[in-house]
Amino acid sequence: MHEKQAHNNARHYDVIVAGGGLVGMAIAYGIARTGKRVAVCDGADSAHRAARGNFGLVWVQGKGSRCLPYAQWSRESSARWSAFAAQLQRETGVDAGFERPGGIELCETAEQLDAGHRLLESIRAQDASLTYEVLDIKALKARVPTASDALAGALYSPHDGHASPLYTLRAMQEAFQLHGGAYLPRNEVRAIRPRAGRFEVDTASGTLEAERVVLAAGLDNARLAPMVGMHAPITPLRGQIMVTERLQPFLDYPTLVVRQTREGSVLLGDSAEPAGFDDGQTRAVMADIARRARTAFPLLAHARIVRSWGALRIMTPDGLPVYEESSAHPGAFLAICHSGVTLAAAHADVIAPWIAGGGKPAILHPFVATRFSNPTDAHAL
Repeated sequence: MHEKQAHNNARHYDVIVAGGGLVGMAIAYGIARTGKRVAVCDGADSAHRAARGNFGLVWVQGKGSRCLPYAQWSRESSARWSAFAAQLQRETGVDAGFERPGGIELCETAEQLDAGHRLLESIRAQDASLTYEVLDIKALKARVPTASDALAGALYSPHDGHASPLYTLRAMQEAFQLHGGAYLPRNEVRAIRPRAGRFEVDTASGTLEAERVVLAAGLDNARLAPMVGMHAPITPLRGQIMVTERLQPFLDYPTLVVRQTREGSVLLGDSAEPAGFDDGQTRAVMADIARRARTAFPLLAHARIVRSWGALRIMTPDGLPVYEESSAHPGAFLAICHSGVTLAAAHADVIAPWIAGGGKPAILHPFVATRFSNPTDAHAL
């Protein structure tokens, strides 16, 4: 009897998080910091993982033109990132590689520069705390001497930065376990059964129980959400990335198309294709990525490409996140987000305490899946 009771306790948690990627692990880490007993049920290595293809941007500028709370939410997370990264390093010794020198959006044409300026001004008109600068080619070259003279200019915002997605994920995973969290790899959630005041969660290794469950399983949320009376309107959007050999430092700022890491290698990207669940690579997209990189920085023309890959982003119909508790089965939460790096700090610091039992922050109220079935809510976004 004693052995059976001990076994049952070992399978019981306060919170179970489905999904061990950037979103799930940030939330799980934040909940574990509150003292809750948390388990993360992660999928197999062969699962579609957005973290593998993440460009590593902590990006604010341009976000939220149709939804001011999203602009504010992104900026709040960016502001939290320095303390977030410092805490992870103190706890684990792992450096997430975060820097916030500001971000630069490069513009090939005057039309692109003007459109970007108007977009940022429309956001600042609603929220004066957004700061940015419009750089003509002379001002851009003063900041980034290696930028091409063929560019029209750029937009700069001090709110933007970058980090290593994989080191960030590793640091969160280690810190989560140091706080008593149970990380269960190759243990994807197969079924969730709501019971009175608790949930039974079937996994590859057996059945777990918890008072609360969090669906942060990326594209798999579409399968899991109906099990707790919710709807996850998500589709995959493929992004492709190439990585060069290590080069001498030439770029101190992250951009949307080119980002140099601390190690010297250069990430080339910024593609978005509806390709179903195909996370492969295509010659045409890779050629366009290379063209834009060479246009921006001629010195890349002779750099050797050492790796390339495709990965699937998680997108809602309007591109905004979803953070919602099930009305049918309270205690079940849904988290959908494609900006896993940008929002990691806010997920750990703000979303996690809410799920652990606190009140829902007002800034999150627009981010519910019901907006897609309510035209009034959708219009408001």
